[in-house]
Amino acid sequence: MTDETTGAPREPGSQWYDHEAGPLVRPYAVTGGRTAPGPSGVRFDLIALVTLDPAAPAGDDPALGPEHRALIDLCRPETQSVAELAAGADLPVGVVRVLLGDLLERGRVTVSRPVPPAQLPDERVLREVIAGLRAL
Repeated sequence: MTDETTGAPREPGSQWYDHEAGPLVRPYAVTGGRTAPGPSGVRFDLIALVTLDPAAPAGDDPALGPEHRALIDLCRPETQSVAELAAGADLPVGVVRVLLGDLLERGRVTVSRPVPPAQLPDERVLREVIAGLRAL
């Protein structure tokens, strides 16, 4: 095989990588055409924290693709947010959400979701607590 632009010989399998553009595999190919993370429809916020599940099986799951393994490797040293995983894996956030849904269903990761704003304490109450503590 030869490169169409230079006419130089090309290595087998290199048609999937362009040195300037990066990988040429489209996101829908990575996710198998899925846009939602798993049948449960779990949503992953950008700031949701992803941790490897300590009870996860130690063996390599043949159903996991290289992108799944890359996310596992990124979570191995420390907990990461969904946004950090997307940046570290150099994948779109939508793709990472779908892949994390797969990992969650297989019991490989756990996700700590952020506290919804409705459940956060009222700022007025916090100011009153601070004022009360200062009065002590």
